[in-house]
Amino acid sequence: MNSAIQFLAVSFPEIDPILIELGPFAIRWYALAYITGLILGWRLMIHFAKSDKSPLTPEHIDDFLVWATLGVILGGRLGYVLFYKPGYYITDPLEIVKIWEGGMSFHGGFLGVVIAAILFARKRSIPPLALADMLATVAPVGLFFGRIANFINGELFGRVTDVSWAMVFPNGGPLPRHPSQLYEALLEGAVLFVLVMILRQTKFGQKPGLLTGTFLVGYAAARGFVELFRQPDAHLGFLLGGATMGQLLSIPMVLIGLYFILRPAASR
Repeated sequence: MNSAIQFLAVSFPEIDPILIELGPFAIRWYALAYITGLILGWRLMIHFAKSDKSPLTPEHIDDFLVWATLGVILGGRLGYVLFYKPGYYITDPLEIVKIWEGGMSFHGGFLGVVIAAILFARKRSIPPLALADMLATVAPVGLFFGRIANFINGELFGRVTDVSWAMVFPNGGPLPRHPSQLYEALLEGAVLFVLVMILRQTKFGQKPGLLTGTFLVGYAAARGFVELFRQPDAHLGFLLGGATMGQLLSIPMVLIGLYFILRPAASR
């Protein structure tokens, strides 16, 4: 039975996780994904800021890029440490700084950017929700490239399956699995980006916080769905009620997102 399932598997495109290596210097696809997401998001936000209706200027966006980068990296890493492997990093805290070896949490990175955005908005006296709605529009871009990097690294793969597009991942054992990283790239990245961009063009989407709420609910729904196909972290497994850590961390996002979507416009 196992050999029959293996026969149906699609070959995994083994790509070296290191794009360029010159002596001790190496550029990994993982790092390139973060850089690409940040640069594309930055340029797109500058485009939005050039609108006559925008309370933010291109100069605001240029300045915020550094804040956002720190929020993503510090928040993403600390989130992974605290949410997924606290025991491991307590015993070897020097491992925390080895970001190049992988280990980033979206939920942690999200919190990092939220904190950075709040502090930046207060410092520059700009409407926090205007900045948040811009970030909500471009965040799926970074998610898309991040998930593609996960796929190239052969990490965060899915559960064992017999679907015709299943793959045998280098670190996933001999049985074919769902390429769940690609599911996430499609739903959390491409689909969510299109949805938020369409809403941005509508009158409904002009309500402050609406795009932020849509992103939060959309991401949580996509993540919660894909977690049904993704292999839970080995050191965590299934948690409360059979849910995964990714699903549990997405629940607050749904609640906060619904608040921003349903709040009356007059209360802004």
